[in-house]
Amino acid sequence: MKILLVHNFYQQRGGEDQAFEEERRLLRNYRHQVIDYTLHNNQVTTYNKRELVHALIWNTQSYRALRNLISNEKPDIMHVHNTFPLISPSAYYAANAEKVPVIQTLHNFRLLCLNATFFRENRTCEDCMGKLWPWPGIRHACYRDGRGPSSGVATMLIVHRLLRTWQRNVNLFIALSEFAKKRFVAGGLEENKIVVKPNFVAPDPGTGTGGGNYALYVGRLSQEKGIEMMLESWQKLQGQLCLKIVGEGTLSPVVKKATECIPSVEHLGYQSHENVLHLMKEALFLVFPSECYENFPLTIAEAYAVGLPVVACNNGSMSSLVIDGQTGLHFELGNTDDFLKKITWILENPGELRKMRILARKEYVEKYMAEQNHEILMNVYKRVVMTE
Repeated sequence: MKILLVHNFYQQRGGEDQAFEEERRLLRNYRHQVIDYTLHNNQVTTYNKRELVHALIWNTQSYRALRNLISNEKPDIMHVHNTFPLISPSAYYAANAEKVPVIQTLHNFRLLCLNATFFRENRTCEDCMGKLWPWPGIRHACYRDGRGPSSGVATMLIVHRLLRTWQRNVNLFIALSEFAKKRFVAGGLEENKIVVKPNFVAPDPGTGTGGGNYALYVGRLSQEKGIEMMLESWQKLQGQLCLKIVGEGTLSPVVKKATECIPSVEHLGYQSHENVLHLMKEALFLVFPSECYENFPLTIAEAYAVGLPVVACNNGSMSSLVIDGQTGLHFELGNTDDFLKKITWILENPGELRKMRILARKEYVEKYMAEQNHEILMNVYKRVVMTE
């Protein structure tokens, strides 16, 4: 097939950017002809506030560039990963004008929530769910902690909700988990227009040994990720196990300060993907304390790929992605005592942990390898192309 991929890269690289690049590589490995249209959020600095709000709602320059690209290349399908903030929903209209079907992967909850996480003031928040006017998100300054930026995102959502852009101009949506699909259906998308396809890990990194005698955290260091709860818990462990933390973010200073007070905590900062996989192979287990819903954390699939069990909060998609007692353990949201209880159990039951390593790897082989993912993706593409 000839496929046009569309993606707006973030200023701080994250799982969505990685997932886009992996899927692009997957399609090319299977000999599809792939072209892409990408913008980067670093370009935001070239816009003044008024221009940026206009671009959020309808980027005329992006619309024209995409129409020209589609007209010249004539792809079979346009697969969108992210249009926020610079590509804008005008991308869908460009494809529709050229009569090319559109697939949209729902990497986050931006269509339903201004900050895309359903998380506010240290708790899950769905106050804007189902509202045409997401006024709670503006009042609480949910996007970039400002009512101005929040109003800009809200205006974009309101305009395109009124235009029914996502209902009329997107042929099919891809949700990354059953949990995410249910939230989008609750938010107004048609259930029969959403298919579930998880992220994947390729190439296969192979299994690790878990011989490093440490726990590992990999991800953004921000409020919704449960970083402070994790650090508080590790202080109570009193040096029983080392915790290595990979990542940067707004809470980097908090983590750095914690390393000075808690000798068993080590902050490694940003690490290459190769180094992350090496760390995963040697870790005893992955800590995933995120307090927001998440969608499909690629980190969990990578952990399974190397046979690394996951200790995760039983919230959002983690409640189904991590199989309690098999591929890892669940702990109650915000419950430090329960979190410590699960870590202590692991330390006292090394034989059970070895069984979990085997089951984690099995989960990867059965669900998150490239071959299965390509097959699902082709079925999605064919479903759309055949109905056009």
